[in-house]
Amino acid sequence: MSTRTARRTRLFAATTVALAALALTACESGDSSDTGASAPPSSAPAGAQSERPGGGEEPGSGTEANGSKGTNGSAGKPDEGSAAGESNAASDSDLPGKCSAADVKITATKVTRPLNHLLLTATNTGSKTCMLPPYPAARFGEAQAVPPVAEATKPQSLTGVEPGKSGYAGVVLSAGDGSGENGYETDTLTVPFEDGSIATVALPAGGVYVDSALTVTYWQTDMDAALGH
Repeated sequence: MSTRTARRTRLFAATTVALAALALTACESGDSSDTGASAPPSSAPAGAQSERPGGGEEPGSGTEANGSKGTNGSAGKPDEGSAAGESNAASDSDLPGKCSAADVKITATKVTRPLNHLLLTATNTGSKTCMLPPYPAARFGEAQAVPPVAEATKPQSLTGVEPGKSGYAGVVLSAGDGSGENGYETDTLTVPFEDGSIATVALPAGGVYVDSALTVTYWQTDMDAALGH
């Protein structure tokens, strides 16, 4: 082989190796680019795909959490309402009811002072405290109208009477100066209660005289207040 031919052979071989190296480099560069575009970073934490943007949980897990909270909330509210209801029921049951003729005995006593006055005493003969009506709607004899009430005697609240205790009301039977009209004698007195029951009250012997001055006071807890002393 001549020296020229050997030199050409070596040049051709070197050129071939260089071209092969360039081709390989190009292929590797293309593979690396494709891989980076299609695959997620290997450093991504496990389970990151299940989280919503902003750190929120998947709808499924969020619904479960909300459902759990809702259950706890709904369970708490009925308990509170039930407790409040029981408390209110207990409070209502402790409140005194309205007095009835079956619970109260009313007596009538004629007093010397003030003149022409009658004292009504309502004694609780029952086992529970009860509330008297605002005032006695007293009916003397066959009277059709209820006597007026002296507004100046109105207490701050209704009068309640415990078992064995009494409430008091005063009655102005007639005008002391004789100015009253349509006067009449009677020996019967009835006092109705708010539940429809009626108490029959025994009057002093010989009955009483009433006229247009007839007036009653509100029920009081104090006897002197009922008689205006």
